[in-house]
Amino acid sequence: MKRRDAVARISATARFLPDHVLTNADLEKMVDTSDAWIRERTGIVERRIAPDGMTTTDMGAGAASRALAKAGLEPADVDLLIVTTATPDRWLPSTACEIQARIGASRNCPAFDLHAACTGFLYAVSMAEGYVAAGRGEVVLVVSAEKMSSIIDWQDRATCILFGDGAGAAVVQPSENGEGILSSFHRSDGDMADLLERPAGGASRPLDPESLRNRDHMIRMSGREVFKSAVRSMAGAGTAVLREAGVDSSDVDLMVPHQANMRIIESTARYSGIPMEKVFVNLQRYGNISSATIPVGLDEAAEEGLIEPGSLILMAAFGAGLTWGAMAMRW
Repeated sequence: MKRRDAVARISATARFLPDHVLTNADLEKMVDTSDAWIRERTGIVERRIAPDGMTTTDMGAGAASRALAKAGLEPADVDLLIVTTATPDRWLPSTACEIQARIGASRNCPAFDLHAACTGFLYAVSMAEGYVAAGRGEVVLVVSAEKMSSIIDWQDRATCILFGDGAGAAVVQPSENGEGILSSFHRSDGDMADLLERPAGGASRPLDPESLRNRDHMIRMSGREVFKSAVRSMAGAGTAVLREAGVDSSDVDLMVPHQANMRIIESTARYSGIPMEKVFVNLQRYGNISSATIPVGLDEAAEEGLIEPGSLILMAAFGAGLTWGAMAMRW
């Protein structure tokens, strides 16, 4: 396959994280668990939790405004706004429309939500790339914002230890000097949807006293099956995008994977042929922020000098759906 030239790049990133830190020691007081148990099985030490008055829109707008400022752009410059979230503030309207109004983006800017769970950011960046490639716009703002604490069952120690809140944003613009998205890969398997779900709260099972009593509107996960699928899918997707980009795993300067579980990250890196010293990890500080993990990671990595102009970045993610994907990008 002939490698195509990059047409779109990420020109700026930003993040917004709540100030409140929930440690493993705090969780020991809330549920039957321990700091040692959480660290051993997940690698998580603490996570950020948004206060009651802070919404998904608040966090997303914060990251969006910072990203635009770093790119030297105004809200009126945005041609398309895509928001990825599993925790919208309301089912109607979209969180994207609420963020559009909050940051003061133009009414001429289409805005919509994209729901692909933890893989949402990579899906959205690919859509942004297509919009730019089609000549429909030159500035696409991708915002991944999650208030996972709002859908966590704090009585379920298998899931409540995993998630945190926060937002990341990226500005996608036309490529310059050959940098940008080299290849991408996306897949889904709805036959495995029951492995990671919120059973109630939608049109098929509206909320009622029984579902609320059983806490069926909160996250439910089959951890062992999800683990196996995540490693296999992320590693396979990473291999596919590197092959399409015409590069090898040894060419990768930094891998920024979805931050779900340290064992998943280590296994994915091993099967992808990438040493852990080339893998960015902030899981220990934030936990799993769903679709926001990769943009937050990109922003931190760039800030820490781990990404420089010309760096080859590999991103990979996996989430409910099941969905998964990867992207190779020249920074």
